[in-house]
Amino acid sequence: MGWIDSSARLAAAIALGATLGFAGAAGAQDGGDAAVDRDLEQLRLPGISNYAPAGREGPLSQGEFGTITVSAQLTEGAEEISRGLVWRVFSPETGDDGKLPMIATAQGGTSVFQLAPGTYLVHAAFGRAGATKKITVGPEPRRESLVLEAGGLKLDAVLSGGLRIPSDRLRFSIYEEKPDATGNRPLIVPNVAPDTVVRLNAGTYHVVSTYGSVNAVIRSDIRVEAGKLTEATVEHRAASLTMKLVREEGGEAIADTAWSILTDTGDIVRETVGAYASMVLAEGDYTIVAKNRERLYQRDFTVVAGRNQPVELTPDDLLDDAGFDG
Repeated sequence: MGWIDSSARLAAAIALGATLGFAGAAGAQDGGDAAVDRDLEQLRLPGISNYAPAGREGPLSQGEFGTITVSAQLTEGAEEISRGLVWRVFSPETGDDGKLPMIATAQGGTSVFQLAPGTYLVHAAFGRAGATKKITVGPEPRRESLVLEAGGLKLDAVLSGGLRIPSDRLRFSIYEEKPDATGNRPLIVPNVAPDTVVRLNAGTYHVVSTYGSVNAVIRSDIRVEAGKLTEATVEHRAASLTMKLVREEGGEAIADTAWSILTDTGDIVRETVGAYASMVLAEGDYTIVAKNRERLYQRDFTVVAGRNQPVELTPDDLLDDAGFDG
């Protein structure tokens, strides 16, 4: 099992900007004094909807503000991103709540802000990718550009032999590569659907692919390169099973049956109740236990990768000699 197909293709600058998007923590650009750099490290961004554009009570004279135009690129020297950006402008001084006050915001591509002269922190977000830079606004119009150093990641999965997995039973989660102080990897993007492009800052990420909801899980570290789209396909060695308890082979499923699925070491991987027990299991040896009317039925079963099939428990699987009383 594992990742069987990984490729990266160069993004065509901003033509890719509409479809290619990028995630991760915001990184500050070079420059700025030490105090502002510390603020950059502690920058806590509010949600996009949690703001109101800055305003003033009285009229603003022409000399009280300056115009600054901000743009962003995927990589150094690439074309400007034309859409999909979220811009936020912050004061560099923390407020009483310990957060940086947000002064203004905009969405789209290149944006223009009219701000009172002074120093600000401007943050550009493109999907989950982002960058932060200190800017200075004066009476003269000026331009600033942020380089995101971002790329895209598109994930998919198949079964053994290349069989497709239904998209509604497959999900990916993207984590940071390194564990934090608690020993856990911080989650960046949960529940990513297959064939979805996720925008990320360049770097290595820990990706978890989950087929079904039991134990068919594949993990891998994947590197995202700036300006490129990385595609990776995982091969799940698992199968989908539907179990039922019957009075005779080929018979109707008996309702109100309690099911337990155990590994060959005795660990319970799934418990459920119903006439049918449907689930995806990783390949391997299991014990299937069904309980109905205080009687237990048991069968050892081997899951073969890619072989989806029904499984019937019959009176022959009864654990006692009392006979079958369905």
